[in-house]
Amino acid sequence: MSMATISPTLSLPLKFSLHCAQLGFGYWNWERLIHSKETITNCWQTLTCSNHTQRRRTVLCAVNKDAEQAFMKTVEVDRLIDTMRDSNPSELEQVVVENVLSLDEGFWIRLAARSETCKSEDDKKDYEELAACVMSIVDRLVHKTEEKIETATDVLKAILNPAMDEHEEITWPPRDPEALKLMEKELSTREQEGYLDEGFLAEVNAQLRQAKEDEDKPGLQAMLQKVLQLYASKVLGKRSYAYKGGKVIPREKFLESVIEAPESIWNKLLIDGLTIGKGDIEPEDLYTAIKKRIERVLIRTEGGSYEQRVLVEYLKGIESRTQELVQALQGGPVQ
Repeated sequence: MSMATISPTLSLPLKFSLHCAQLGFGYWNWERLIHSKETITNCWQTLTCSNHTQRRRTVLCAVNKDAEQAFMKTVEVDRLIDTMRDSNPSELEQVVVENVLSLDEGFWIRLAARSETCKSEDDKKDYEELAACVMSIVDRLVHKTEEKIETATDVLKAILNPAMDEHEEITWPPRDPEALKLMEKELSTREQEGYLDEGFLAEVNAQLRQAKEDEDKPGLQAMLQKVLQLYASKVLGKRSYAYKGGKVIPREKFLESVIEAPESIWNKLLIDGLTIGKGDIEPEDLYTAIKKRIERVLIRTEGGSYEQRVLVEYLKGIESRTQELVQALQGGPVQ
């Protein structure tokens, strides 16, 4: 798609322009019109359309100009919002950069108005996510103007740093029990700053692939997988489908509790929540919720992107863990 800057001026439809001109609300080149009494008379008849007073004509003209400007501004903002909605993450950043001076109060008011008039909850969430992404990009532009932008490798090192020892080696599990919490905190900060993009995910996957090939860094391999899990949990946790029409959807709420939980306690949550254990959620209902969430991810992410791959694999990981527990517990009592 073209990344051209949204034009600050828009042309009104010809029919609308002619209608305004007939009513005296258009823009006229008065010097060309006022050459003779006959020209003045004809112009006056065209503008007034009746025997209105000059004062009333002037007031109407001023009011219409304000309405015309407001209309043009709304069309301009809507076009910018539509461009943003149709953009993938990398394109969105470029659109924001090119139009940053247009992101004034009117832009945010219009974006909020469009969100409030959505008929579906999914569309409304799309607008809310768009607003959050745009604000994140703007925040980075403001705070990073005079700073060196960190590379994806730098960001990954910062996230892994709490798990490194004095020799910059990573052991699994971490020796410091607080390491994972510190990693999660750093990842959350970087996500808010907009660093966890496709470049970051590509870096994590490249490092993970190298660690698997080396076969002598199991700690690094496990930690990189943990980074991807934290990322997926963070991103998927932004959208909630647990409520509809003011009512709780149990299977969605339960799935979201698993999504947001550390992988180390999935077994306990599943046993406590499913009917095969101590809960009241049928395994089939959870599978249905997982399938629906995967479909939503496939629709809302770019095909073949690392983001799509990581999120889908995380959800399939929950599905696989559930299937393993169901198979293990169906033949015996809950441990």
